[in-house]
Amino acid sequence: MSSTRVRPVLVVLGAVALLTASVAVPQASAAGRTSTALAWYDATAETIATAGASTQVTNNRTWAISWLAAARATRSVPAGVERGAYQEAALAAAVHRALVELAPSRAEQLDATYKETLDAVPDGPAEEQGVAAGERQADLVLKSREGDGLDPASVNAPYPVKPAAPGVWQPTPPAYAPGAQYGNRLAKPFLLKTQSQFRLGPPPALDSERYAADLAEVRAYGAADSAVRTAHQTETATFWLGSSLTLYTEPLRVALSRTSEGTAGQARLVALFHVALADTQIATSDSKYAYERWRPVTAIRTGTIGPDPDWTPLHTTPAHPDYPSGHNTYSGAAETVLSALVGPRTAPFDLTSPTAPGVTRTYTTWKQLSDENVDARIFSGIHTRSADEAGITLGTNVARHVLRNTGRLLASH
Repeated sequence: MSSTRVRPVLVVLGAVALLTASVAVPQASAAGRTSTALAWYDATAETIATAGASTQVTNNRTWAISWLAAARATRSVPAGVERGAYQEAALAAAVHRALVELAPSRAEQLDATYKETLDAVPDGPAEEQGVAAGERQADLVLKSREGDGLDPASVNAPYPVKPAAPGVWQPTPPAYAPGAQYGNRLAKPFLLKTQSQFRLGPPPALDSERYAADLAEVRAYGAADSAVRTAHQTETATFWLGSSLTLYTEPLRVALSRTSEGTAGQARLVALFHVALADTQIATSDSKYAYERWRPVTAIRTGTIGPDPDWTPLHTTPAHPDYPSGHNTYSGAAETVLSALVGPRTAPFDLTSPTAPGVTRTYTTWKQLSDENVDARIFSGIHTRSADEAGITLGTNVARHVLRNTGRLLASH
């Protein structure tokens, strides 16, 4: 199976075009130590893995706040101080300050990393002013995001399920859990003007040829007992089953380690990535709950086209509407940011998945990850191709908006 979607050409505007780099160069200091950006990337990833929230978008928020503060703090350097020392101190101070506030249980580990960073930065005005700038920007970003509606309780605000009717989302087996992530559509975006700024057009009509083809494909390839899905296709579904944030942590690290940008550019890359992904998830829930499209399992079991009450998907259906696919809005946004800022291709890198133990896949473009996500949700039996392709479109649109507005996002506060 392969995706047949038509992808728009990525347009990178203004200053963002200057960030594109195709040369892969590992980032390390002259002394051979891990760069400050990579050290704090790993510290952020470990913080999320061990003390993260139960909701994915809340964890993207933590990344976005921490690294947006770092990007702002490193963007300009005061006259008369050494650039490298200032920016390293500023990045470390910003991320440390934000993470300790957002994940206080990790303070001891974060303090140790912070001490290690500052011990490697020469004492003096550059370090002192960098620390002050990083802490100030962290405090400002934290303040600006207070009460933004991206905490777990707000994200999963109660959703009133509509009466059962053709096409209308209903809780799905086996748990029949209430609708999740409904509150995202009410959250405060980082850069979107409104949560509905990029709301998608409606999904295919229930009586359309496209929708009939969508359901036929899911029915055949996404069934738990499918006779046509290959072993490789089953592996694809299982590989991409888990959290998109978890699965994209390593690709972003690969991009970070290979960019030719310095400390400020690295901070900007991580900040733009997670701002785009937080806003993408807000936009995703807006479209999902605007259309409330039923999931394939409901359509196949109870629909008017050859209903099969015993049909079961390969993987359990998540508890929110079909259109668009959240995994694919995430991958579309991620692909757009990475392609714009480090180039669409990279040297081969390996990726593993917590839901597919022992499987390693190798990639050379960010688009390959998106293409696999599109097919994976069909092979899992949990999304239609229309929902997957619409997800790519929505994620791409939000990420382009973030890239076009980079200057406004990073402006000093």
